[in-house]
Amino acid sequence: MLRKIVKIDEGRCDGCGLCSAACRENAIVITNGKAKLLGDDYCDGLGACLPACPADAITVEEREAAVFDMSRFAADKTRSGAEKPVSNWPVQIRLVPAKAKIFDGAELLISADCAAYRHENFYRDFIKKADGNSAGASVTLIACPKLDNFDYSLKLGEIIRQNDVRAVTLVRMEVPCCGGLEWALSRAIDGAGKKTECRVVTLSVDGAILETGRI
Repeated sequence: MLRKIVKIDEGRCDGCGLCSAACRENAIVITNGKAKLLGDDYCDGLGACLPACPADAITVEEREAAVFDMSRFAADKTRSGAEKPVSNWPVQIRLVPAKAKIFDGAELLISADCAAYRHENFYRDFIKKADGNSAGASVTLIACPKLDNFDYSLKLGEIIRQNDVRAVTLVRMEVPCCGGLEWALSRAIDGAGKKTECRVVTLSVDGAILETGRI
């Protein structure tokens, strides 16, 4: 039948994944670094993914397409849970856009990029439930203050200022260089001018949780 459906320009798409996170029908997947429509019958054509795309790679066109299958959407939600877990790409602080729908109302996890390799249950303990209370997954950003020549405080400050970030968790290693992440987050919180709940978890070089504090 002739109906409206989203069209993805792969030449513009940078594979950030924000469109996939915004799509309640799970109609968009990231394959080989590009967003692709899983199937015409998954897409309702309403275009909720359009404002989430920072590259303007998505439009809505009218063409011959399979009818949107609401029963398939309902079945997928039943299998995967009532809400689609939050996911994001890219995960590098310097690459993620400062303003994105995925940040609104989200728990933000900021991590030293080596932390996940040292803490055995990193996904379960930090990504899945950043504050240990909410369902779903946190929006995750990673960085290394020793290797990256980048002022994280400016980008983090813009993310917190421009979006409705509910809470922030920083996971750092006990090594001195990770203090740069904590300093950047503290400066970002102050600069954003918002009262944002923020905790810091410090891991030992063996991956054990040494302490949990607040900024």
